[in-house]
Amino acid sequence: MMRCEWENSVESEHHRWIEENPVPMPAGCFWYIRKVMSRLKISAISYLNTAPLMWDFEHTETVAGNNFDISYTIPSSCAEALRAGTADIGIIPAAAYATVSDLVIIPDVAIAARRAVRSILLVSKMPAVPMSKDQWSHQVRTVALDTSSMTSVALAKILFAKWLGGARDYKAMAPDLDAMLRVCDTALLIGDPALQVDRTRYFTLDLAEEWVARTGKSFVFAFWAVRKQALAGRNGTAIAEIFKKSRDHGLSPKNLETIAQDWALRLGLTVELVRIYLTQNIHYYLDPPCLEGLELYYRLGVEVGALPPAPEFEFV
Repeated sequence: MMRCEWENSVESEHHRWIEENPVPMPAGCFWYIRKVMSRLKISAISYLNTAPLMWDFEHTETVAGNNFDISYTIPSSCAEALRAGTADIGIIPAAAYATVSDLVIIPDVAIAARRAVRSILLVSKMPAVPMSKDQWSHQVRTVALDTSSMTSVALAKILFAKWLGGARDYKAMAPDLDAMLRVCDTALLIGDPALQVDRTRYFTLDLAEEWVARTGKSFVFAFWAVRKQALAGRNGTAIAEIFKKSRDHGLSPKNLETIAQDWALRLGLTVELVRIYLTQNIHYYLDPPCLEGLELYYRLGVEVGALPPAPEFEFV
């Protein structure tokens, strides 16, 4: 009973004071309160491409599993959770770094692409006669946007404005392909819904592939970010290492095969397609080429009015 009373009476702004001024309590009780208050809150995404990043948090009784509370949502909501302070760490869409203040980046970990990604698509009804990409772009007047990810929305706007004939009439919609194509010429789909599209039935444009072809740069869709306030009094380097190790463990051949087997069943895809997606389409490292691509993305986003200016990169 005493433990519950203490849990209900301690407010977040008193956490540090309590840790620095322990009150004598029955054996084990103060340790319990310290443990509860020390857990950082992670906002994560339940998409196939995040599964390797979450390996240690979901599969092992380690520091990763014992020191974080995890909730799952869509990419744009991860960013909102950091903005509102309801999460401490989030796998945020790259665009959110330009819109949410006081964030630092966990280095070397990302969801990126150096070629076609397959999970960020513009999808149109199959034309009656075969047509080129340029012919298709001239016919597109309206674009339905899956707003689950701000990054992909901004990327689509950049590609249209810079290379595909100029801005279009954009309409935010839920990711229901049939409904989107009833009212618009093409639809932006992201994540697992895009992977599940039967591309033999539609005309599709892979946005990562188009970006790489137009710019010669890698594209970064998301990365881990931390609220600066949440790092106060904590070892940021050690926290970053936990996330890097989870990525590395998730990408080990044995664990990657487990992920492929599991998610193939979930998504109704072949194991081979999932395996290729995770090993060839997605790049999990925030390396210098990715940072160059990210800088260009932010610059072009401002240029076409798709993004506000982003701050300088600041790492944990």
